[in-house]
Amino acid sequence: MSDDVRQFRMLIDGRLVQGQGAPLEILNPATEEVVARVPDATDDQLAVAVDAAGRAFATWRSVPLAERRRVVRAIGGSVQENVDELAALLTSEQGKPLSAARKEVEGVATWCDWLAECEFPEEEIREDDTHRLRIRHVPLGVVAAIAPWNFPIALAIRKIGPALLTGNTVVVKPSPFTPLTMLRFGELVQDIVPPGVVNVISGGDSLGPRLTSHQGIQKFAFTGATATGKKVMDAAARQLARVTLELGGNDAAVILPDVDLDSVADAVFESCFRNSGQVCVGTKRVYVHDDIYDEFAKRLVGVAVQARVGNGVDEGVTLGPVQNDVQYRRIIQLIEDCERSGLDFLLKGEVPDGPGYFIHPTILDNPPEDAAIVTEEQFGPVVPLLRFRDIDDVVARVNDSEYGLGGSVWGRDLEAASRVAERIESGLVWVNEAQRVLPSFPMAGHKASGIGSENGIEGLLQYTSPQVLSLRKA
Repeated sequence: MSDDVRQFRMLIDGRLVQGQGAPLEILNPATEEVVARVPDATDDQLAVAVDAAGRAFATWRSVPLAERRRVVRAIGGSVQENVDELAALLTSEQGKPLSAARKEVEGVATWCDWLAECEFPEEEIREDDTHRLRIRHVPLGVVAAIAPWNFPIALAIRKIGPALLTGNTVVVKPSPFTPLTMLRFGELVQDIVPPGVVNVISGGDSLGPRLTSHQGIQKFAFTGATATGKKVMDAAARQLARVTLELGGNDAAVILPDVDLDSVADAVFESCFRNSGQVCVGTKRVYVHDDIYDEFAKRLVGVAVQARVGNGVDEGVTLGPVQNDVQYRRIIQLIEDCERSGLDFLLKGEVPDGPGYFIHPTILDNPPEDAAIVTEEQFGPVVPLLRFRDIDDVVARVNDSEYGLGGSVWGRDLEAASRVAERIESGLVWVNEAQRVLPSFPMAGHKASGIGSENGIEGLLQYTSPQVLSLRKA
């Protein structure tokens, strides 16, 4: 085992601990080189983490709200103080450009600061001569926060922060592809939170099922694929644990005929290809009015060919690699299926020989509605453009999907664009923008895109259970 490869530790019950078996090797997706080794948590270590969180809950739930606010804000501050280190670590494991990694890390402090100001007070709903009735919001217990590989720290903090603020304790499990930033996060918060309040464990594919089957968890907060989310929900149902599931999406953009072609082409390219298409609420299919289809396609291709694809640490790179080999091969297979089916390409991006999981932007030209590139969530730098003429028709086609996470409508006539947006069956719909997400925005996937909501006051309260206090006066 090379001595120059960094070794990471897990945070369990306030202590940084090594693994007890063979470590996992973490690859840089831009170079395919091993950049670190991390523990593969054993059953015993998982049990200790959950037990520590359970014991810590007994006291953490009673810590005054003002102190919990201070801790959440301090967590964000510590991350901000180490933004350069964390951003570099994030790029090395996830592949995104360093500027994008820095933006993701900086967002942690923004999220924590917003949460620390949130109010969820007791509500007095009735008082008369005989009774006083109050509603409280009480914590659930131990929360398992399961984060994905596309935005490892951003999507983890959206679970950790609300859980802590409302009086819960947390066991965090990052993706086996991108555990480094969150393991370093565990080191940073070790002295900020009491032992057991936050635990960060890492492991391979078996850790997720072992965690979701643990009887000591009262809530699972999961972001990831719909198929995996169903397994989490099934495991939670067996112990009647709560779930918040933010799952897959096949977001559509509708481009109306009155748009400014140049500015919208730039914005739609960003909404499709940001993070190399690996965004839950990224645009996965683009419906363009027939009157402007050819000109819009020309402009979108023009933007795409200017994008610089490469290692995220290199100057000027705008798109990094696909994050892992499994997803890389899936996208290549999807492109090859399009070729075998005789579909037309507006732009067929280069797939260079390795090292690195690089795929350049690829754009399909009006494939049939039942093609896999239209019906499936590709989660990569491949997007279909589709023609439409009738508004009722395009709304029906947009909504003919098992998913309902996000969507966007683009047009100068705001009233007309808004009327279309209101008909889209998704939890987030933007007009003349996309992927704008704020801490105050509840993320509530419709249909197979999720259960419950994250973010906003609605998401915060999902880490609590309502309690009515009915007080009979003597």
